[in-house]
Amino acid sequence: MSANSPFFNLPELPTFTLTSTDIEDGGVLTGPQLSGAMGVPGGEDVSPQLSWSGFPAETKAFAVTCYDPDAPTGSGFWHWVVTDLDASVTSLEANAGDPAADLLPSGAVTLRNDAGEPRFVGAAPPEGHGPHRYFFIVTALAEPLGIDESATPAFAGFNMFFKGIGRAWLECTFEAK
Repeated sequence: MSANSPFFNLPELPTFTLTSTDIEDGGVLTGPQLSGAMGVPGGEDVSPQLSWSGFPAETKAFAVTCYDPDAPTGSGFWHWVVTDLDASVTSLEANAGDPAADLLPSGAVTLRNDAGEPRFVGAAPPEGHGPHRYFFIVTALAEPLGIDESATPAFAGFNMFFKGIGRAWLECTFEAK
């Protein structure tokens, strides 16, 4: 596994199935999942629809994240972090990452992304920087993380290290030329 993988320093966990009607594993992100807020022409900052199944029976909660390990920051770029989704939640509608849409279930906690907003922000790699990878990850948790919206994405990831019991992801790309 590459040192630039978002899973490099994490324990191997059982995998389960993650699907989407909006994005596909290995696919290129398009307008809805690109960031108009960060200046990408045609970007809409719409989180994709996601559905998951086959997770461990002992799952008590889920966390959903979108992460770009290729951002020129030394620490990647968190596009979206939602924690403490109840174990009964097995899908999110498109645009659930927009708080104004009110599509997240009760109890879900949305953290500020690396653009400083408590929402999904789409792909916006620097022009000419090459292709970036975007990992949409659902982590099955042994218990809710119990953190509030003031936590950072890195702190959520640190807690997922201890409470994660399964993982599913879709890896997409985008390049600004």
